[in-house]
Amino acid sequence: MVQRVLAPNVPGITDPELLRPRVLKYLIELMDETPPLGERYEELLRGLIFEAYERANGDLGPGEPAFLEAIFDYCTGYGALEPFFDDPQISEIMINGPQQIFIEKEGKLILTEAHFESELQLRLVLNYIINPFGRFVNYKHPTVDAHLKDGSRINAVIPPVAQQGTCISIRRFLKDKLSVQDLIDKNALTQGMADFVAVCVAARLNVVVAGNTSSGKTTFLNILARAIPDHERIVTIEDSVELQMMQTHKVSLEARPPDYNGEGQVTIRDLVRNSLRMRPDRIIVGEIRGGETLDMLQAMNTGHDGSMTTVHSNSPRDTLSRLETMTLMAGFELPVVAIRKQISAAIDLIVYLTRFPDGTRKVTQISEVAGMESEVITLTDIFQFQQTGTDSSGKPIGQFRPTGLRPMFSPRLEAMGYRLDRQMFMAR
Repeated sequence: MVQRVLAPNVPGITDPELLRPRVLKYLIELMDETPPLGERYEELLRGLIFEAYERANGDLGPGEPAFLEAIFDYCTGYGALEPFFDDPQISEIMINGPQQIFIEKEGKLILTEAHFESELQLRLVLNYIINPFGRFVNYKHPTVDAHLKDGSRINAVIPPVAQQGTCISIRRFLKDKLSVQDLIDKNALTQGMADFVAVCVAARLNVVVAGNTSSGKTTFLNILARAIPDHERIVTIEDSVELQMMQTHKVSLEARPPDYNGEGQVTIRDLVRNSLRMRPDRIIVGEIRGGETLDMLQAMNTGHDGSMTTVHSNSPRDTLSRLETMTLMAGFELPVVAIRKQISAAIDLIVYLTRFPDGTRKVTQISEVAGMESEVITLTDIFQFQQTGTDSSGKPIGQFRPTGLRPMFSPRLEAMGYRLDRQMFMAR
């Protein structure tokens, strides 16, 4: 039996509605001091709840166990987020403090009526969500990146870094696998464009899928990968597993962030380097953001044809600039011309996706990396989406058109037995 110690001249509180906020306030303080981590989370949390209750000077007598159990239930759930996890059409959940929750559904952002009771409740929900992965946020560690058991990604920032309260973004992992026909039906690209990129993948061209934020790069990469022959050995490398390879011979590697003590990190770059020793036919990196770009380019240039990755950028030309910048992040003082030669030799095709203001997503450019002219990488657009306007609902109006230019790597495709109808490339 723990002896109850009350602060001098402070009476015990008997009203549960008055007592709960005090208990939660002390609980957050105790959790910041001693984060309950690991498999014993619930056991440790119960102990902290009882200690917080002691500090709050409460005295409920016979009702104490029920009150403590209610506090425990309050701390171990998704709260206001629960219904959003049950809706398969919701692709993203965004919380901007306890009073504002947005969702993305069918490409559109919607402000919901859901909210949290307080900043304390939101913080408790956040730590409950990320605890199974050995993560915790507090004053010393105000940011977190993790992913949930279903593959959804979560990023969070708490006060004082986030001024309006705890901010959370959850990118849902949708179980329904989109097919290329789904994209064609949604008018995201044409059948001819789909056939072209599928042949490029099957013929082992190196492909970069680029686009602006939330344009569907990973989804498109997933679809592209289905054109890889089943007999090839594929190594996928991601921050959090989202790629769903249909092939038999596949190895999935996942980066690991540092734990609560700042130890145990395994970066994308570590995994790219390690993958070269695993005899891959193809390396697929979910997204390149830094120095691993140099390792990826070198892999593409040394026998790992057919490799693919995604990049955040604003256009195909900007994609090349981003690759240059990220290559320099590897820490080597390489001349810009040398970097451009590496990129030019490694990348064959850039597929660029755009997310329009209304939420519509389209493949707006397919461009060949056609070599170097002087010190500049040459890009040739093969297909384009030409926007001519916007309809009353905000959707872009336009047409997909071939530019009339046949890719320079066409003979390479034909030599491998892939013959494309020349009519596919004729401007109209």
